[in-house]
Amino acid sequence: MHSIFCVLLSLHILFYSTLSFIPCISTRILFSEAVPSTEESSSVQESSPAISISASSAVLMEASTGAILYEKDSHTTRNPASITKIMTLILIFEAIENKKISLTDVVTVSEHAASMGGSQVYLEVGETQTVETMIKCISIASANDASVAMAEYVSGSEESFVMEMNAKAQELGMKDTKFVNCCGLDTKGHQTSAYDVALMARELSVKHPQIHEYCTIWMDTITHTTAKGSSEFGLTNTNKLIRQYPYATGLKTGFTNEAKFCLAATGEKDGMKMISVVMGAESSAARSTDASALLEYGFAKCQIYTDENQDNLPQIDIKKGVKDSLPLAYKNSFQYLSVDGMDFAQIEKKINLPETMDAPVKNGDKVGEAVYLIGGKKLGAVDIVAAADVAKAVFADYLLEVLRGYFR
Repeated sequence: MHSIFCVLLSLHILFYSTLSFIPCISTRILFSEAVPSTEESSSVQESSPAISISASSAVLMEASTGAILYEKDSHTTRNPASITKIMTLILIFEAIENKKISLTDVVTVSEHAASMGGSQVYLEVGETQTVETMIKCISIASANDASVAMAEYVSGSEESFVMEMNAKAQELGMKDTKFVNCCGLDTKGHQTSAYDVALMARELSVKHPQIHEYCTIWMDTITHTTAKGSSEFGLTNTNKLIRQYPYATGLKTGFTNEAKFCLAATGEKDGMKMISVVMGAESSAARSTDASALLEYGFAKCQIYTDENQDNLPQIDIKKGVKDSLPLAYKNSFQYLSVDGMDFAQIEKKINLPETMDAPVKNGDKVGEAVYLIGGKKLGAVDIVAAADVAKAVFADYLLEVLRGYFR
């Protein structure tokens, strides 16, 4: 027992005299030191693309990356008419996903909602419909009355809902936008831009893809049940593009005398998704022609390189930690959009990591990055992060480790 005490005392003295020099077991990682990443441009449009658009404003966006491929007067503010309802639908689907409401909830139509006029499905005061039916009415028939009824159901009043619409617009970076109502009727101060419409169209299409189950329905019916009895009402899609263009997947039309003809059109071909926005077109046919021309241009010009980052990463050495090594993970996958026929086989992926790190390290902390290059030009990067916590070692941890080694 006396000899064990002497050993412990000696180790105690040795620890404090050599604490800063205690090494951890090291396996050298043969990668270069991490370098800071740089922001890549969100626009890859050509200086003079071979496309002619008649609408007053237009934007073409690749959906997965958000890259702008074409724009015409994209930040000019205009009345958006019923493409306003894209934001209305975003908030409805967010409320569903947050369990605030459900598709089977029953919504009662108020006098205010029933009085909207314009594009409508003629809901009557006191009439009830499910949330899913209301979504169909908004998506297929662009119903103003259904939009207001849902705004009131989600937020208590249309005014409160519009405040949430504007807050969401700010969150999405929609700097040209101010909403005054939830349905798009011409109202002073109610405005947005083609660029901002593309931003919210991407949010709806990418974050809430179930919208495409509704906005691609060509015809459907709902049942009105009121004091007068029950009657069927037919819904016909206002977006003719879904019948005219084979790759169309939605999204939302709009028309008022002030806004003229507007369309936010989504399309998918060979796994590539595009969003085209036209505002201020002179006719329904013109807006469809412009939207399909934009989509075709995008599909013809673009290709997307994707790396899901499923390969294994090495662990790196940790100094002064309770563990000797740290597991790593990619923060996300990588995508790059090319419009110039790039040979993706020439893309090089370079892993930049430090040889060692000092504890503590928290799960999710950036450790390094994967950089993608072609011909020495950087295309982009993905962060490499810690995949576990490693706490800083204290005297007791070192002492326990030494004792384990001694008694082994």
